[in-house]
Amino acid sequence: MKPRPKALIIEDEQAIRRLVRVALERENYKVFEASDGQSGSRLAAYRQPDVIILGLELPNVNGAAWLQSFREWSQIPVLALSARERVTDGVAALDNGANAYLVKPFDTAELLARLRVLQRCWPGVPEGSFLTGDGFNLNPDAHEVEVAVRPLKFTATEEALFYLLVQYAGKIVTCEHLLRSIWGNDSKNKLHELQVLIGRIRKKLEAGGNRIKIRTVGRAGYQLFVAVANDSASASV
Repeated sequence: MKPRPKALIIEDEQAIRRLVRVALERENYKVFEASDGQSGSRLAAYRQPDVIILGLELPNVNGAAWLQSFREWSQIPVLALSARERVTDGVAALDNGANAYLVKPFDTAELLARLRVLQRCWPGVPEGSFLTGDGFNLNPDAHEVEVAVRPLKFTATEEALFYLLVQYAGKIVTCEHLLRSIWGNDSKNKLHELQVLIGRIRKKLEAGGNRIKIRTVGRAGYQLFVAVANDSASASV
């Protein structure tokens, strides 16, 4: 059976979210919603939708700025929604990473047609376990992380952060990138909170007795890696 496509709606107007949700669910989409850029970034990270419908007039963040940050770590197709009197915002969104835009008010039939076009160009994310290997199994749909055959319970923010590190496994991910990806424009003064979250994730990984570690790389950022036997690399915050 073909898996249901997943869509994420990031829009502050509840009436528009409801309209889009109803149209998508009629087409058998699994739908997730966010009313601001920060929660939208978190949902995009651990839900891994097949497509994102992005309202450009979000609270506390400009749609083009959100797209710039998002495109640093994901190529999920984005359909931007622009108000009629602000069509230039749609053009700016295209310049900053949107794949298409639609002017409000819009017909849901046109919305669905544009989504079908976007999905033909994007293979999407397989249902179930998104990443498997090196002793871990991450299932964003079930909010489960299994390491060394032991399930770990993460909060939504911990899960989104862990997923980002997994995406770049073996590479250094800067603190700035993690902060923007998790908290968006609200990332100022969140460095200590990021460090606390990294510490919690480490403890949960260590409790399972597995070889997956998170290394602090000076002030640059963090690196998720699989330790070899007798690896004594520091993992302090």
